[in-house]
Amino acid sequence: MTKFKASRRELLKLSAMAPAFALTATAPKAQVAAPTSDNPAHFKFAIGAAQVTVISDGFFETPVSGLGVNADPAEVQAFLAAHYLSTESSLAHTNHLIIDLGEARVLVDVGSGSRFMPTAGRLMANLEAAGIDPSSITHVVITHAHPDHIWGVRDDFDEAILPDAQYFIGADEHAFWLQDGLAASSPAEMQQFVVGAVNSLNVEGADWVLLSDGDEICPGVRAIATPGHTPGHISVHVESEGQQLVALGDSMNHAYTNFAHPDWYNGFDMDGAQTVATRQSLLDRAAEDRITVCGYHFPFPGVGHVMREAGSYRFLPALWHFKG
Repeated sequence: MTKFKASRRELLKLSAMAPAFALTATAPKAQVAAPTSDNPAHFKFAIGAAQVTVISDGFFETPVSGLGVNADPAEVQAFLAAHYLSTESSLAHTNHLIIDLGEARVLVDVGSGSRFMPTAGRLMANLEAAGIDPSSITHVVITHAHPDHIWGVRDDFDEAILPDAQYFIGADEHAFWLQDGLAASSPAEMQQFVVGAVNSLNVEGADWVLLSDGDEICPGVRAIATPGHTPGHISVHVESEGQQLVALGDSMNHAYTNFAHPDWYNGFDMDGAQTVATRQSLLDRAAEDRITVCGYHFPFPGVGHVMREAGSYRFLPALWHFKG
């Protein structure tokens, strides 16, 4: 049986102290301040014939001590400061994709609902604000079973929040979280993550389709194996009319450190070495084939391109387009 390793201290801290992060984290001194009213929480673009909408589930903050845990902390701090980022807390946006292609409407991840962070759980409201009826979603793909990606699958009655959709997750991910005795063998701080994943995967009204690398979800949309952050993590690949997009999930979760220092992994990555190998492969392919990427925790809307730069990479946010 696979067990959690004690080296993932930041993940354990997150599970034990999650609500405090969203309430007490300080804003970066060199960053623009929050608006007095809300910003739009969706962004629309096209990949070939596919119409894609990024929908925000909100945001949360975690300590920067969880970034680049295999690097010199002073180097990480200097890197963040040079990029006008807080050296105390790391802001994580939560960017979901709605992919409209043919007769399918695919949602990537379901967010955390009301069970995780007080600043997240806004997906359903933001779908409706974007003019998308949640009941029109035909396919729901879960990249991995961490709280901010799957805990929103259950409604207030502990039933599937989108009962008419097909649900998909990686076979290895499903097997990992549902293995016998995982909660009991995990550190106390991690047990709520495990129980939450089990409850989400066992939600009434969701019959899971288990995916392997390359499996088709619907025409033009398929799963690609991107393990490391979790054992069975998948990303979602979209291809239409020669154009490509990859929804990265958490295979890459920082729009600055992961590109400039792809060899750094985070405290939330369950297998650091595998995470780095997966990330390097994704970066190489995206840069070579000019594939658009969307990072779940990148600054909203998280859509952009990968450019090689001086032995590493840089994330180039996509230009916003307005209807002509």
